[in-house]
Amino acid sequence: MRILAITPIVVSEEELARRQTRYDRLSPAGVTVHLENIGDGDGAGVPHALETADDIAASEEALIDRCAAADTERFDAFLPDCVLDPVLDHADRVPLPVYGIGRLSAHYLAGFGWQIGAVARNRAIAAEFDRKLASYGLPTTQPTAVMDLSVADVADAAGWTAAVERTVARLNCRAVINACSAVEVKQGSGGPLLLDPTATALRMLGALGEVAR
Repeated sequence: MRILAITPIVVSEEELARRQTRYDRLSPAGVTVHLENIGDGDGAGVPHALETADDIAASEEALIDRCAAADTERFDAFLPDCVLDPVLDHADRVPLPVYGIGRLSAHYLAGFGWQIGAVARNRAIAAEFDRKLASYGLPTTQPTAVMDLSVADVADAAGWTAAVERTVARLNCRAVINACSAVEVKQGSGGPLLLDPTATALRMLGALGEVAR
């Protein structure tokens, strides 16, 4: 399966390379992910961070436009590089199937009958993630916990891990979704399972490829 992923925000070339390397490492056999920067071209009107509901809406519209113009001969599906699953609600506007990192990972956990929690870096992302999970019929046991981190913290694995550990300690659930698709997730000792949504989604897409053969 050849997947096109597009970042939800404008990122640097260094950050784009870091994310692509992560996809290369996490993708199972039979799945290849090509990541593009939503800021390629003029990048006009595209946010550099998802800090508000308006940023999230602008990002989604830009992603829809990019997917609608994609080369359908090169790819089999879209996987927006964001756990908020932009484009998924507007799949009729794009020419290829759209898979959602958030939806795939949440349904994976729900299949075990587990109570689900989540952590996000800011309030806007947390609110949108809660809205999406509710629309899938998979609400969390409590509102997504907010860590109050900056977009720069996404590339800081140690800082993110420390913030997650502090936040997860106060959640009452069996598993926690890390509501950022681009960070490294490290399972702490004890406490609920901390799920890497990107790794989980890619494993499920790999399994889909096996079934479809």
